[in-house]
Amino acid sequence: MLIIVGLGNPGRQYAANRHNLGAMTVEAIARRWNFDRERSRFSSLAREGMIGEARALILRPQTYYNESGRAAGEALAFYKLSVADLVVFHDEVDLAPGRFRMKTGGGA
Repeated sequence: MLIIVGLGNPGRQYAANRHNLGAMTVEAIARRWNFDRERSRFSSLAREGMIGEARALILRPQTYYNESGRAAGEALAFYKLSVADLVVFHDEVDLAPGRFRMKTGGGA
């Protein structure tokens, strides 16, 4: 199982903000793969579904950006998964709009 987290800030005032790119990305993934309806779980709006053969849980934390780790941690603990099963989408101020970077591990 994969836990896929899209970072952002809750509330309509932040909906189209670049800081919510992660939340927008996971919503697009959920639509593309026909995930279930959102429901409240793990301090998030959560959707379950399949991406190919992989079962996945998409989370849009409903805490502010700097508290998003709580949601991911709750989900990982509940499913007894490791950080290797976690994918996080977030904006990166050091990248120009439209650029993409993929990496493993934390830090710059």
